[in-house]
Amino acid sequence: MGGFSSRLATRLALGVSTLALAGYPMMAVAQDAASTMGNTGPSTTQDAPTGTATTQSTATADGTDASGDIVVTGIRASLRSSINLKRNAQGIVDAISAEDIGKFPDTNLAESLQRITGVSIDRSNGEGQFVTVRGFGPEYNLVTLNGRQLATSTIGDGNSAPVSRSFDFANLASEGVAALEVYKSGRASVPSGGIGSTINIRTPRPFDKPGMRGSLSARGVVDTSQNGGKDVTPEVSGIFSDTFADDRIGVLILGSFQERRFSANQANVGFRDGYLGAENNWGSLAQPGDPRAANIANRPGATDVYQVPQNAGYDVVNGKRQRINGQAVLQFKPTDTLTATFDYTYSRNTVDIRDNSVGIWYNHNDTSSSWTNGPVAGPNFYTERFGAGETKDLAYSASQTSARSENKAIGGNLTWKGPGGVTVVLDVNHSTATSKPNSPYGNSNSVGTAVFGVQNQTINFQNQLPVISYNMYSGIDPLNAANIVPTGNAFRNSYFRDEINQIQLKGHYDHSHGFLESLDWGVQYTDNKVRSAYSVLQNDTWGGTGGDSAAQRAAAAALLPDSLFTLTSIPDKFSGISGANSADIVKSFYTFDLPSVVKLLDQAYKICGGAGQCLLPYTTDSRVREKTIAPYFQFNGKFDVFSVPGHIIGGVRYETTDVSATALVPNPSGARQNSQNEFNILINGTTTTTYKGSYQNWLPSVDFDIEPTDTIKLRASYSHTITRADYGSLQGGRRLDTLFRVGGGFGSVGNPNLIPYKSKNIDLSAEWYYTKESYVSVGYFHKNVSNYIGNTVVNQTIPGITSPTTTFNGVTQNGPRYQAALNALGANASFQQIRDYIGTNYPGGVVNGTIVAQANDPLINFVITTPFNSAQTASVDGFEFAIQHNFWNTGFGTILNYTIVRGNQNYNNRLPSSASQFAITGLSDSANAVLFYDKNGLQARAAYNWRKGYLAGAGVNPTYINTYGQLDVSASYAITKNISVFVEGINVNSENRSGHLRSDRNVTFVTKQDPRYSAGARISF
Repeated sequence: MGGFSSRLATRLALGVSTLALAGYPMMAVAQDAASTMGNTGPSTTQDAPTGTATTQSTATADGTDASGDIVVTGIRASLRSSINLKRNAQGIVDAISAEDIGKFPDTNLAESLQRITGVSIDRSNGEGQFVTVRGFGPEYNLVTLNGRQLATSTIGDGNSAPVSRSFDFANLASEGVAALEVYKSGRASVPSGGIGSTINIRTPRPFDKPGMRGSLSARGVVDTSQNGGKDVTPEVSGIFSDTFADDRIGVLILGSFQERRFSANQANVGFRDGYLGAENNWGSLAQPGDPRAANIANRPGATDVYQVPQNAGYDVVNGKRQRINGQAVLQFKPTDTLTATFDYTYSRNTVDIRDNSVGIWYNHNDTSSSWTNGPVAGPNFYTERFGAGETKDLAYSASQTSARSENKAIGGNLTWKGPGGVTVVLDVNHSTATSKPNSPYGNSNSVGTAVFGVQNQTINFQNQLPVISYNMYSGIDPLNAANIVPTGNAFRNSYFRDEINQIQLKGHYDHSHGFLESLDWGVQYTDNKVRSAYSVLQNDTWGGTGGDSAAQRAAAAALLPDSLFTLTSIPDKFSGISGANSADIVKSFYTFDLPSVVKLLDQAYKICGGAGQCLLPYTTDSRVREKTIAPYFQFNGKFDVFSVPGHIIGGVRYETTDVSATALVPNPSGARQNSQNEFNILINGTTTTTYKGSYQNWLPSVDFDIEPTDTIKLRASYSHTITRADYGSLQGGRRLDTLFRVGGGFGSVGNPNLIPYKSKNIDLSAEWYYTKESYVSVGYFHKNVSNYIGNTVVNQTIPGITSPTTTFNGVTQNGPRYQAALNALGANASFQQIRDYIGTNYPGGVVNGTIVAQANDPLINFVITTPFNSAQTASVDGFEFAIQHNFWNTGFGTILNYTIVRGNQNYNNRLPSSASQFAITGLSDSANAVLFYDKNGLQARAAYNWRKGYLAGAGVNPTYINTYGQLDVSASYAITKNISVFVEGINVNSENRSGHLRSDRNVTFVTKQDPRYSAGARISF
């Protein structure tokens, strides 16, 4: 025993000293997965060493099963496969493998990825959607399909043209995935674009395991979040693979259909900017000496920062999601040295969400409030009172988000294994991704109604749920449907399309003599064409459709029969959240069907032109085209130092990219005032502009590993990686936000000369594989990121774009008509009084209840933002710890991992919005704890995922997402070798999501979430 310990200590010491001599710091990182990037066909030009054991669901490099024997199945098969991939990889790579063909550990790919150390996800409507790796969000991670760059599209929030490069994992079903591979360190042979990681989605091939195989699966899903009923929705899938003609021809076909009904009830609060206590701005608290200051308890001090609420509401959300996926693969091996693979992948994800809300809006006049102590003060409550003549509204709104995303990818691969260890691969790929509206009203639309006569309104922030309350003036009943008046509406039309054409020529040479083990080289050409378009049809009749006089409101209200409205309760929609049972909370409100109201209003007021189609032609239409040529060279060496085996992969990738940005942008022609502090830009026609840019990058990388013992592996990697700017930053043409305030408006202009973010990365790891299915790993990573994209701001006026009244730098300027009204009516005149005066005394000055700006009114100040590459740098450091352990032959096992992430650029909540700040978003610790059982046909798993609260946005105001922990469970039983039944529970602990701004009292949202259960059966053959 002593001799063995001595030899072990010697080899460990030798291994560590070898790393030190190689110039790497004395720390380590360990991560999972094998390198199959680019293995679109049966290519052997991968980086993993050959001759390693595989399990049922793992294929060797040439597409055949390594042994033909099934060693283990189910959960243990997936885990063993992942260990093999991890152990045999060079560099820092993680993976999750399918348990069997058509059977992935989770039904959602993002939720599978979150089980990997260092990976966390963002959820939407209770499902994983976007991925963050080592603190770098979805826009910093490149997603490939079988090593090919994949077109991506998201439609955005509907408030502006979509611009994101982020991949939406909700588009793909898990049944068509063989493995997910997360490349955390750079590699010359791996496509660029991901500072956080490159995530490769590997799909099954018929040559992976020759012969006939497949599976059929069906399940029923019940989402307990559904308001009202608990509908059961179907999920069915099937996959079939076969080879014939002496295994020289293979065919694989896959299809899946999934439908889900859900609810995501949410409380929302919007806030104004962070003001210093001494600031006197619109919306700020009354200063000492102002009579209203007496209504402020524990007023923030002069240097304290605070934010007052602007609006708040409760949203009752009901949604439906339908996802269709399909794959077809044909493989042909005419000779022993030539293999052809042709594949087609299709996905369609359709989402329809109906949202009804009750809400309030503040004017910040007669207010009272209470605050927590500084230096960052948060509101305990905020109240505003209104005069009877103000006819303040309680808003009942309906909105609809309806969008369809469609992805298509077709590719061809020829792999030739020549003499002398030479392999050549030609791979061609064409993929498109399109997101567009799935409704005649657009992808994001809203219709407002209101009951006028609010006397006072309050938000109380002392519970988890912001408690909204109000009182109406005597004689006005908000629950009498006859009092509901239609108001403003908006119909948004967004479109996004990404098309990628890619050609890759790769070569591999097996030397296998001396130090040099192999050489890899290649060149990749990528043509990426993106179109982002947008228009909005908005009727700003917020005082009442048809006018805001009592008679006009009554006439509009009479158009809407009482039968359109359904009384809906609030407290039960947020059960279990403190504040939901408050005696003061809004108890109920009226919901309505948006299409029905639109039809009536279009007939009476032609809000959509009277034709029933509310989609305007695009007024913003941007095209970005990126052409990239990327040659690379890489060597793979092996060596022994005093009998300690080691490997090294070194290489360099050179990329040159040309960018062309063409934009169709709207021409501003004027402005109008809709209310006291709500204005709109008027548009007349469009203009087209074109800008060009280019950049080059050298991306070196080196991966080094040694094995001091048969069970221990030490790794070190150094690499350069890049992430390209989002499409909105590259787009040319000036865009103005159509909505602005009395203080002016905002706009932006893109910059196609932006160069990518660049990161210099160090990764270190140590791994101990003490059994075939158990290991311990610890790791360290460091990223130093430069070329951060900042924004420069310019104050600008535009000739001819004026406003009846505006305030800039604290100085108010009124147009002659507006000033005449104030002279006649007094300084405290309401907007309605001023508007009526102008309408009476200045013909043409008021149109549809709004004051139209004239040429002799003051010019509007616009804050125009332009992106640029700043000199700002940031560094991120982290540790990753992982344990996977099987408890001997009991069938039980566990997976535990924890990631620590820290950055050197943090947001300072104590600074006001006027102070410019730079901070890294998305950084947070995360952890997973999984307990599983797999024996005698019974499988069970309980998986808890935890993510610490983090900074999600760092504009003039910070946005934080609170700590989140979710428990998922699943179990299956094999009735026979080929038939199994299963059950699954998602978020069985009913974890809710929430967020806040500077103070945790500045609650921005609280989303109610409930468990989702499913049960079904699976047949395999």
